[in-house]
Amino acid sequence: EESGVTSYDIDEELQAIADEKQYEIVINLNMMDMGALMGSGMQVNITGLESDELTRIGADIAAMMAEIEGCIEINDGSQDAVPQLSVVVDRARASKYNLTVGQVMQSVAMAVNTGSTVTQMTIDGKELDVIVVEGENLERTPEDIGAIEMKVTTTDGEEIITVDDICDIEYTMSMASINRADQRRTLSVTCAVDEAYNVTLLGRELQAKLAEYSVPDGYRVVMAGENETINTMVEDMVLMIALAIVLIMLVMIAQFQSFFSPFIVLFTIPLAFTGGLLALYFLEMNISMTGLIGFLVLSGVVVNNGIVFVDSINQMREAGMEKRAAIIETGRIRLRPILMTAMTTVLGMLPMAMATGMGSEMMQSMAVVSIGGLTYATLMTLFVVPVLYDLFTRKKYKVRRIEDEDIEK
Repeated sequence: EESGVTSYDIDEELQAIADEKQYEIVINLNMMDMGALMGSGMQVNITGLESDELTRIGADIAAMMAEIEGCIEINDGSQDAVPQLSVVVDRARASKYNLTVGQVMQSVAMAVNTGSTVTQMTIDGKELDVIVVEGENLERTPEDIGAIEMKVTTTDGEEIITVDDICDIEYTMSMASINRADQRRTLSVTCAVDEAYNVTLLGRELQAKLAEYSVPDGYRVVMAGENETINTMVEDMVLMIALAIVLIMLVMIAQFQSFFSPFIVLFTIPLAFTGGLLALYFLEMNISMTGLIGFLVLSGVVVNNGIVFVDSINQMREAGMEKRAAIIETGRIRLRPILMTAMTTVLGMLPMAMATGMGSEMMQSMAVVSIGGLTYATLMTLFVVPVLYDLFTRKKYKVRRIEDEDIEK
């Protein structure tokens, strides 16, 4: 942290060393950012019944990811698959020999079994299994499965048949593990996102490709991973900001006893959002979840100056001052308090925004949004709020006069 080296710099150095030594390494940077809370990269979950069909769909989706620039470390869900020899019993052919599927499978299992435990014996105080092994099975290969013989009884007497006579033997790839969701098999296709690319934009591109992909009946393809988590969190954050604005509005209506004054103050919130977005744009930073938290904080902070400004104007008008004169006088006497209030918050956030140590990028965007939004909104409040107040406020204030009796009291 003291040297100013970020986790991404260390990642690049380690990757360069690994490439030079011809090693393959995987470095997880999620512990340094918000990815630790939501996973990393993009993920597509495929649900269905047949594992072979899931694998085929997974390969198609992995190919889609490979076409998107910025997707790296693509995993189609079958990276750890193992070869599998499938023996499929033809029920029609087996029934000719009065055989059931269970009988055929039992015969095959006994033939390929290398041995069976018949008893246990104790040697030097240790219990050991005694296994009887048939010598013929020790030399049996997968290619010999079809030649396994079975003795059956038919109307013509006893007959010797082979597995090939009643079964279809196929070589397939079996998933290393079977995951289930809602009692249905699930396969996950994942990829990481290069540091130079935005996961949300890549997610939209992948979603467009999935919309054009025809999924067989009985199968479902759903986006998951960091991209979908971000979308869900963004929706929740937007609702929180909307609720915050409503609550702020109710408080101001109770304070001003009016509907127009609160709406004038609320114009400072779009100014704050504009300032936060401009700060992210000029610093070439993406909108992150911590950045959205910064916008939520701004919703409650930036209205303070507007409330103070409008309330001061109202008090002066109640004291008998003309509207425009009250606006000008309020700007003069409230300029220093408004600027000092904004500066204390901006200076307090500045160390967080300028931090360059490891893990600093986690909270940096929130500080940048807060500083940019508060600075821009404060400066614009001194111009926009007075103009809006002059344009939209038509309320006539009854001047409060101080009587001699009140002075004596």
